[in-house]
Amino acid sequence: MSNELVKYQPELNTIPLRKFSPTEMNLFFSIISRMRDKGDQTVRFSFDQLKDLSNYKPTANRRFIDDLKRTYNHLMDLRFGSQSKSGLSFERFVMFTKFKINGDVEEPYVDIEIYKDALPLLNHLESWVRYALVEFRDLKSSYAKTMFRLLKGYRTTGYAYFSKSDFIELLDIPKSYRQSNTDQYVISPIKEELTPLFRGLTVRKKYGKGRGKPVIGYSFAWKPERKDAEDVHVSKTERLKKAKFNIEHNGELSDKEKWRAIDKIKGLKLGTTEAEHNKQEQEAREEQIRAEERQKILEKLRNGGLR
Repeated sequence: MSNELVKYQPELNTIPLRKFSPTEMNLFFSIISRMRDKGDQTVRFSFDQLKDLSNYKPTANRRFIDDLKRTYNHLMDLRFGSQSKSGLSFERFVMFTKFKINGDVEEPYVDIEIYKDALPLLNHLESWVRYALVEFRDLKSSYAKTMFRLLKGYRTTGYAYFSKSDFIELLDIPKSYRQSNTDQYVISPIKEELTPLFRGLTVRKKYGKGRGKPVIGYSFAWKPERKDAEDVHVSKTERLKKAKFNIEHNGELSDKEKWRAIDKIKGLKLGTTEAEHNKQEQEAREEQIRAEERQKILEKLRNGGLR
């Protein structure tokens, strides 16, 4: 299902998706992609349709229903709303008021209805975040998925900055993480998985003053997209070609990071591209040795023959 556009009001990006797994994120934004401009009507998704949209792998309906339940439970924990400048007026609401799962019929389905106060998030949009569902759902890390959404909010400017506190909150990073943990489990997958999608992506830490120069924020820069850039009507071959180009021409990634990134976009076991590279290098070295030996033999023949 490649021709699906996710489009919503930017406020949705400000709500941390706490406890959402990558699978649950895929289900949520697959639903979002089909509920845009539907008003307050109930939208029905067949199980097959929703599995296709979200690229859901497990086949058993029982497990699918469990994943849908968890997704909705997490959605109920999200709170949208506003607060006045004085702080004296405040409102909160959930996004969906109806989430009915019917797995007992011949063609199981889910009925979903958006809450009236949440309608501006998906209807009559004056400003928006947009991206191709296929690009979002194929990302593996929940951190990469979240940062992908956030950066797409700045897609035509090519720059975004997040204070450390906002970064931790928006990506729902455990408070127990040290900087080394954040680098390994958050920044690394973001770089590997988003470099194919954002040309020239760079990630920089901003350091503050004081003992140890603490990290106080993160900046992201890339080549801005055109406002009319095609999001959805792009072939799988073209997406792969573009992704591979972005990886190979990114000076920020080490060779190992590039190999891992290529493995991910091709759906290969991690280490496959590195092993192939090493094999080719070994074969090239062996060929060079054989060529040098042949040259030595020729030199001896020219100088009077072999003895």
